Amino acid sequence: MSPAESHLPTRPGGLIVVSGPSGSGKSTLVHQLLADADFPIRFSVSATSRPPRPGEVEGVDYFFVSADRFEAMRQAGELLESASVHGNLYGTPRGPIEEAIRSGQWILLEIDVQGYRQIKNLLPGAVGFFIRAGSRDTYADRLKQRNTESDEQLQTRLDNVAVELQSASEYDFQIVNDDIQQALRTWKTLLRGLANR
Repeated sequence: MSPAESHLPTRPGGLIVVSGPSGSGKSTLVHQLLADADFPIRFSVSATSRPPRPGEVEGVDYFFVSADRFEAMRQAGELLESASVHGNLYGTPRGPIEEAIRSGQWILLEIDVQGYRQIKNLLPGAVGFFIRAGSRDTYADRLKQRNTESDEQLQTRLDNVAVELQSASEYDFQIVNDDIQQALRTWKTLLRGLANR
């Protein structure tokens, strides 16, 4: 494959949306894709009312805001979509998305199923990728290894896995993430296809 064929072109881009249950490994996939210089995709940083996890950076992983500030942003029309997930508020700031689309850039959102439906309704051309594990047990194992939630929070996330899996067929593509490198190769192949169609 020549260098010209190996990456997404910077000509008219698009909106890529990634969702998946907790423990599917979607965040790891997103980070690896964004670290690959062959794929010039901007990441849309979401706003959330939840506190940062260890290692998360303000303005890089999320914009961490209070629940009151989040509601003010929503009321002012500053969010393209918003949802309550696992007891916390999440939303996509409107400005960066509109700017990227106007300038023909590729931009990637990592959001939940509720948010995807809102985005797809507003922007039908958005392309959805649903990341899933090969078995139900994998979600529990990965979340326990992550060790970032209380037992109650962990159970809430596991209860939501089955609900989110029922929505997988709403997405344009599904990727099974049992092997991170294989899943990444599959995703890159699909993205190249989108870029060249």
